[in-house]
Amino acid sequence: MRLDFIRPLYERRGPYASVYLGALTGPERETHWHSVRDSLDGADPATVAALAEQAERAAPGQALFATHGEVVLAEPLPRAPYEQATWSPLPHVAPMLLERGENVPHLRVIVDHAGAELTAYGGGAPRRSVVEAASWPLQKTAQGGWSQRRYEQSVENAWEQNAQAVAHEIDEQVRRLGAELVIVAGEPKSRSYLLQHLGTKSADRVLMVEHGSRSDHGQFEQDVEQALDDWLDRRRAELLERHQEQSGPVGLAEVARVLRDGRAHALLLPGELPEQVWVGEGGAQLHTDEGELRSWGVEQPQRDRADAALARAAAMTDAELWFSDAVKDVAAVLRY
Repeated sequence: MRLDFIRPLYERRGPYASVYLGALTGPERETHWHSVRDSLDGADPATVAALAEQAERAAPGQALFATHGEVVLAEPLPRAPYEQATWSPLPHVAPMLLERGENVPHLRVIVDHAGAELTAYGGGAPRRSVVEAASWPLQKTAQGGWSQRRYEQSVENAWEQNAQAVAHEIDEQVRRLGAELVIVAGEPKSRSYLLQHLGTKSADRVLMVEHGSRSDHGQFEQDVEQALDDWLDRRRAELLERHQEQSGPVGLAEVARVLRDGRAHALLLPGELPEQVWVGEGGAQLHTDEGELRSWGVEQPQRDRADAALARAAAMTDAELWFSDAVKDVAAVLRY
């Protein structure tokens, strides 16, 4: 997964309060919150107060990260997490990343003769839009006569004009969002026109699914979820294969060095890594050896969780982070 959404956490100096909460409702709210709050030993009152206000908002679960009296990131979770609260140099993001899963930036497109419905996923809440250009003529008739052929050509031109407008919007969305996939359903002729007008970058990301119309999403959403799962499985397999072909670095010490040099394209983690490492204030400053970190110019190394340090380093060096059962320790896929 790409970690752009957690970068704001590292633009502020810690320490950080990291809080994972289930739904707080009714008379239980105050008692429930107090039991979590009491785990934040050392947190300043302003930060605790900011967390208390955010904790009262309705959600099945929340991951909250706050420092210096401000909640920097509040991430809703689809279900109640294992509740915990920590006060540490870096935000404890691994449980959130595991629960959130790999969110693939993508577009969902249902196209027909009149245009298309587009929904963009990535970089915030889903954003839906409708694209239409020509509104007439859209229907062929069987009226016959000398004008039949010309009329049918006008209809085809309207279909293509609408598909061209949809293609332009998709190209723009792919550019802005950095979409990995463009999942397309809808009327076959309009899909054909759409492919003809898409730019190369968008066309390379298109995946057609069988079901779906603008009036009845029905099976479309299931097709989309299956397509996303299949893409994620392929992506993990590709990264693992690249790592093996490269004989890439494995283990915290080796991975720390390639992160420092900006050479990591992706990190593969088996899950949470609670063991302690030394960290500095810089994004990629982490190592198992305090002396090694001091040799990099870090004057006052601190101890924190390995997964917290790796997540920060990945986010700040634009590396991807993936969880995989196929690795036993952190591994890096190299850029070069």
